[in-house]
Amino acid sequence: MGACDCAGCQDALLALWIDKMGETGPVAILEVKGLSKYFGGLAALKDVHLTVREGEIRGIIGPNGAGKTTLFNVISGMYRPSAGEIFYAGRRIDGLPANKIAALGLVRTFQRTALYHEFTVLRNVTVARHLHVRESLFQVIAGNLKQKERENTEKALEIIEFMGLKHLVDEVAVNLPHGYQRALGVAIALACEPKVLLLDEPLTGMTPTEKGHMIDLIRKVHGKDITILIVEHDMRSVMELCEYISVLDFGTLLVEGPPAEIQNNEDVIRAYLGTEDILTVGQS
Repeated sequence: MGACDCAGCQDALLALWIDKMGETGPVAILEVKGLSKYFGGLAALKDVHLTVREGEIRGIIGPNGAGKTTLFNVISGMYRPSAGEIFYAGRRIDGLPANKIAALGLVRTFQRTALYHEFTVLRNVTVARHLHVRESLFQVIAGNLKQKERENTEKALEIIEFMGLKHLVDEVAVNLPHGYQRALGVAIALACEPKVLLLDEPLTGMTPTEKGHMIDLIRKVHGKDITILIVEHDMRSVMELCEYISVLDFGTLLVEGPPAEIQNNEDVIRAYLGTEDILTVGQS
């Protein structure tokens, strides 16, 4: 008999795993081993190794075409790897479909906001709750759907308030300013109850004020015991947010380290076409 994949059982297994492994300190909640992804003869990722410990905010940076979004796509199950293994909370997940990986607690956002633009803020988050919870046939037969609907709405309202969107709860998503649309994208991800959240360029297209607000929200999300991986081109924000940074270049892992080391690493500077101060990258 296979392992149960319901949310309650997965939460219990994750808690047991963390409790067991945590006796020796922070655990590796996500491990990427020898990961490669080829499109035809082109290597988008080549033999990438990555270890992310529970509770981190990990930055993934690199010049355009380095393989950052492809890495997220493979980890989250949108692409199958050409080679290598991915482990989440001790369980091998490479090859699983994206919805199954998300149900386990590893959830991602996208460069472009994945919103239902004609839905209100509340309905966007509520729909995400429904997709995550997936009401069972038993609930339908037992007539418990109205109760589940109330619970999903209450949870959605909690998330909306947490993300600072309460005053926009009835606003149609397409009418939201860009910064609020990005915040709604994170709210939708939170509706899936992530343990690990992959943020793909969450600051893209934002004004300095919007960036500051989003950075505060990311820290707030992290404060809910959610491990975060962030792909972002705004180097100043990455250095401010992240405790540890992994640098990709041409699909390979170039170097890893704390922000101060990365900022002054000659290989990283060369990867960014000789930019003397990489903190200026992504500021325009």
